[in-house]
Amino acid sequence: MDLQKQLAKVGYVTSDDLAMAVHLALALERPLLLEGAAGVGKTEIALALAAVRDTQLIRLQCYEGLDAAQAIYEWNYQRQLLTIRAAAEAGETGKAVEDRIFSEDFLLQRPLLKAIRQDQPPVLLIDEIDRADEEFEAYLLEILSDFQITIPELGTLTAVSRPIVVLTSNGTRDLSDALRRRCLYAHVAYPDRETELAILKTRCPEIEVRLARQIIGFVQSLRQEDLEKNPGVAEMLDFAAALMGLGIADLSHDPIVLQATLATLLKTESDRYNITPEIAQRLAGKAA
Repeated sequence: MDLQKQLAKVGYVTSDDLAMAVHLALALERPLLLEGAAGVGKTEIALALAAVRDTQLIRLQCYEGLDAAQAIYEWNYQRQLLTIRAAAEAGETGKAVEDRIFSEDFLLQRPLLKAIRQDQPPVLLIDEIDRADEEFEAYLLEILSDFQITIPELGTLTAVSRPIVVLTSNGTRDLSDALRRRCLYAHVAYPDRETELAILKTRCPEIEVRLARQIIGFVQSLRQEDLEKNPGVAEMLDFAAALMGLGIADLSHDPIVLQATLATLLKTESDRYNITPEIAQRLAGKAA
């Protein structure tokens, strides 16, 4: 489909199923919820969409304790205090001062409010929503349902343009049914061999075919081992870049170099300990 080709042109290779989910989210103007393990390329979809649409990417990185003031809006309290002092010195009091300090001139727009006030529809990435508290999901419901935000002092602000919304989740906790109902859904798995090979060739077009196939075979075999954190696509690309930078043309040629470059793939002490040089060589031989 055209969207799949457009994403490929900006460096994002996707499966037919995922491309269709993105296409439907765009056509129906619905938020798209992407779930899957860390490192499978969920966040990259939003970046690629922004590039395809030639529009702004607005990112809200979720974390425990995130609240409306940090995600939607807050008032510029310091400026409000200075204005109140200046008004008092000038003999101004009452509702006129209150109306002035609670006007848009004193409003600090955070990602969610900023996203609905753009003339051109931006891509709004709500990244790792599962890391935020359950209470925060309630703040999202009004935005994802009606694309409007209610500010008590100003009233309801409706979207100037409807943003393209992508939510990602690593599955660290269950999301509410209310949030899921407002979204289209796709599960993003680790790419199959041919898709991951296409990703590598797209990002590293100068790589030799033989080495590329060895890298993909090695990384996909490594994911079958008992690891705390499986290497994602980004780690695979780092691994390839490291090998190419060292001038390695054959993965099984130098065990010492292979073991050293595992620093790009293995991100915990236990994983580095468990993947011994013997295991790495076995996997490299299998991939050759």
